[in-house]
Amino acid sequence: MEKFQESRAKAQKSVKIADHMLFVTYPLIKDDKLLMAILENIFLAFTNGMGSVLYYERLFKRVPPFHETFDSKYNLFVEKIMPKYGLHSRFTTIIKRVKEMVVAHKASPMEFSRGGKFVICSEDYRLKTLTPEQLKIYVTDAKEFLKLTSRIVEKNEYIFK
Repeated sequence: MEKFQESRAKAQKSVKIADHMLFVTYPLIKDDKLLMAILENIFLAFTNGMGSVLYYERLFKRVPPFHETFDSKYNLFVEKIMPKYGLHSRFTTIIKRVKEMVVAHKASPMEFSRGGKFVICSEDYRLKTLTPEQLKIYVTDAKEFLKLTSRIVEKNEYIFK
């Protein structure tokens, strides 16, 4: 299996996990800490979806070599892939927002649940909230993003079977 196929499979698995956690597990358990785990799976879905297209394009030598970091993949994806395939720019803002929330969570000294929301505090006590409604939008966007990226990499996939 090629690297782009592995990344696509990981992305699809992550979005399925996020979807299941949001629509099945969270309503049963009602623990707001699950919201962060759902967001991390959404982030993995976006990251692996981008990686899938980049590895695919790299296989055909249409993009230069890139580092295995999120920023490297993101910048190359925005510069080369989005204009080439006409992907909507709203995906860049969604991916940025999701990444900012994940980074804020890792750097936060304090987090808590309040009223069905997961609240993340920064060092200077700026608050970021995460709600199930936000996550439903992100899961829907991640699914749409993965459909688009899958269409791109499936064009010549028969070559690698």
